[in-house]
Amino acid sequence: MRKTDWHARIECGREIGAGFLVSARRVLTCAHVVRASDTAEVTVTFPGRADLGGVVASVAVHGGWRGGAADPGDLVVLELEREMPLTPAAFAPPGAERDGHELVAYGFPRGYDEGMLASYRALPGPLISGEWVQLEALTGHGQPLAAGFSGAAVTLADGTVVGMVTAVAGGTDTRVGRMLPTEVMGRYWAGLGELVPTDGHHTELRGRLYGLVRRAERAGLPYRPDQLYVDAVGPFGPPLPDGGFGSLERAAAYVQWEVADEGAVTRLAELLERLLTPEPPGTDAPALTSAADPAPSWSPIVVEIEHSGAGADQVTVEVFAYRDGRRHPVGARRLARGAVRGYVQERIDEAFTQLAPGADELLTFVLPRDLLNLPVARWPCSDDDPTPLGCTYPVVVADRSRHRSGRLRHQLAKIWRKLDTDSGIAPHRVGCDTQERPPSLRKRLRDDDTGMAAYATEPTAAGPHFEVGLNAPVPVLLWPRAGCPGIGHPGPCAGGAFLDRVAESITAVPPARLPRHVLDLRETAAADDEPDGHWAHDVQLMWDDPRCFPEPTACRHSPVA
Repeated sequence: MRKTDWHARIECGREIGAGFLVSARRVLTCAHVVRASDTAEVTVTFPGRADLGGVVASVAVHGGWRGGAADPGDLVVLELEREMPLTPAAFAPPGAERDGHELVAYGFPRGYDEGMLASYRALPGPLISGEWVQLEALTGHGQPLAAGFSGAAVTLADGTVVGMVTAVAGGTDTRVGRMLPTEVMGRYWAGLGELVPTDGHHTELRGRLYGLVRRAERAGLPYRPDQLYVDAVGPFGPPLPDGGFGSLERAAAYVQWEVADEGAVTRLAELLERLLTPEPPGTDAPALTSAADPAPSWSPIVVEIEHSGAGADQVTVEVFAYRDGRRHPVGARRLARGAVRGYVQERIDEAFTQLAPGADELLTFVLPRDLLNLPVARWPCSDDDPTPLGCTYPVVVADRSRHRSGRLRHQLAKIWRKLDTDSGIAPHRVGCDTQERPPSLRKRLRDDDTGMAAYATEPTAAGPHFEVGLNAPVPVLLWPRAGCPGIGHPGPCAGGAFLDRVAESITAVPPARLPRHVLDLRETAAADDEPDGHWAHDVQLMWDDPRCFPEPTACRHSPVA
């Protein structure tokens, strides 16, 4: 049996309740127990250690409870004025209460300042309103859950905590009550994640992760919790919850409790270690997407065009907006190709209303292979604004079959994990004068895990060499929309000059920031005295990071949703 001096009695104004010590200076209890804390002092005593006397406490974290009996978030974390020389409560794994075991609560009903024990069991079934486990008395006699038990730890026979009493039934029936299980308590205090054991995450790993979280918060690093989460879970992990994460601690708790991939906790810890580890003199700092000069956390607007099958001139157009990792449909229609541009202009304008304020928009045209050279970056913003889309927003294209291939998405995501650490990469050149056979090119691209390739001519003219880049797969491809008629001719040409300028311009740019950089190049070309003669006036960028376009996945129940 564990030592249980951590049980606490809490007094605030006329309210008496219970609580339990979870660290040297922190106690958990119900928000309604200390509802008068704005005007009355909160005093905490430990019946098992009367020699410690009363300790004044203040509310450090509030779960958001608004005062109603059925309102969620009835939890607070109290901070004591001094540390307690006591061993804090230990927690059982989430769901341990569901095995039908006897559960015990230590509370303080009227007339029993030293405390009383109540014996209950958890009723199997779903959470009530997604929040509470129903408790029922094991017998018809003994101490019921009465006033004074609110905030009490609910424990197994070995003393480990599975939840907290929040309510007893009204009227004369006090044989029924409710508790917040630990996985729900974690919604309202992310710090619980470090204390509660979860499947596949050893104590040492949890301690390492949350130790790094505290270091990062003390250092004031300009990390992005949302992007760190995306990096940790990968493109096939659960999408961001609505609103994202307000702190790194909440992101860490979400990864621990929500993500089925046990390796995500390790990856998040490694990302934080890289962010916090000083680089030796003379070396570049690690280029994390969440670091001091991160790539934008893109919020894509996707325009997907596909041949409809109803005729050579008919296509299907779908427009989506991504917000917090979730895809929101904006519009879909079958159209004649001549009507596509006007429809897309209207739907893009509507899609912006779906983005979060201040989001970094990314216009992505997902096109069939034979339309990859479509001049989407040159389409005007609207009938009233002739500014090209590509001179107003980051505009990229993606190959539709690759965009929908689970195999290629998986391979692309692995390559992007490596690209995230690069401050810039040189593009692999595929010139008009190349004598290399496509199979040889494919082997070299794969052997080198090539992140970017630049072509001297457009996809149809490049033929099999371009297909190799798509299927290798290479995440970033660039080409001029017009230029040389094909691969294989000797001597210098406009395509070779294009490749030279590409190498000069983008080699030092982190791959994740290329859409913004190409926007700058297009604006520079448009502002040139001879815009049509500028090498970048008609550059097409295929930029394909599947992490920006997460597919819906089935998620486990999350305590920090």
